[in-house]
Amino acid sequence: MQLSLSSWRAFFLTFLSAALGAAAFWALDFPLPFLFGPMFASLAAALCGLKLRTIEPVSKSARTVLGIAVGASITPAVLSQLPNMALSVALVPIYLLVIAGVGVPFFQRVCGLDRVTAYYSAMPGGLQDMVLFGEEAGGNVRALSLIHATRVLLIVSLAPLILTGAMEATLDNPIGASAASLPVHELVIMVAAALIGWKLGERVGLFGAPIIGPLIAAAACSLAGLIHSRPPAEAILFAQFFIGMGIGAGYVGVTMKELRNYVVAGILYVGLLALLAVVFAEIVVQTGLSRPLEGFLAFAPGGQAEMTVLAIIAGADLGYVVVHHLTRVVLVILCAPMFARLFARPIGGPGPKDPPDAA
Repeated sequence: MQLSLSSWRAFFLTFLSAALGAAAFWALDFPLPFLFGPMFASLAAALCGLKLRTIEPVSKSARTVLGIAVGASITPAVLSQLPNMALSVALVPIYLLVIAGVGVPFFQRVCGLDRVTAYYSAMPGGLQDMVLFGEEAGGNVRALSLIHATRVLLIVSLAPLILTGAMEATLDNPIGASAASLPVHELVIMVAAALIGWKLGERVGLFGAPIIGPLIAAAACSLAGLIHSRPPAEAILFAQFFIGMGIGAGYVGVTMKELRNYVVAGILYVGLLALLAVVFAEIVVQTGLSRPLEGFLAFAPGGQAEMTVLAIIAGADLGYVVVHHLTRVVLVILCAPMFARLFARPIGGPGPKDPPDAA
């Protein structure tokens, strides 16, 4: 990946802003300083007009850490619990159908987006995946980017408040042992699993390869008894830092018109998603399928990487949470090409396009 000098300057400016944010949140003893500090500092810098950027290999490397963390948590004991999750997981497709039934009309009729952009804005998949599929289907890329960045930003910001306030959970669960306390050979295995899983996943076209590839590789190592712990705390903090930085930097170049239209639309939609998530989380809790903590995190419509971080620090059952998010992401991504073909066909004439001032 060849970057110009100006690109490197932009990256270091982004890194500096994120580092100052992390330091400030740490000094003020705010929760999740290495996630929220970089996120809000980069967001503020972006809204002030600074030219920020992330570097894709670094961002993907951060996500491989979370893939290893999840994969290492998949043990024979977790596999034995999969049948107990079946009824809860079966609710995920219904959850997505309800989201589509509410979200697509919201973005079309209330926000004035075309049907392609409305569909990909409504679906709670990965930010990059939804933007990519939406672009290929002819959607409004800027609208998709801002709406999904707003969704992830708000969910990641509000979820800890709900966890600590409504559920009285603590966010001080150890994120992992220090690197110095782990066997060197297990660290080497984790690094190899991250790189091999990531690159092989990309080669075969695996969706979410930086997370899912390492997850599969680490799960295999865990089940084979080669690793017995999550990545070290330093690696988890590295992942938090760059994920938070990337969320904030997603607002680079946003205009007041876009703030008024797309970001406000994203904020309103998060309110709708939150209501739906609460309903489905309450269903699994009241039917005895889950504890409140896991039920909330499993149906929270945030990004897979961000929800993994929250599950780790909240001490939730990581296997339960991740199985539900993986099911959601897989279903959204598998359905995306089908809808792309559907929207590509004229239905009573050409599909509507975004007018210049559409919101």
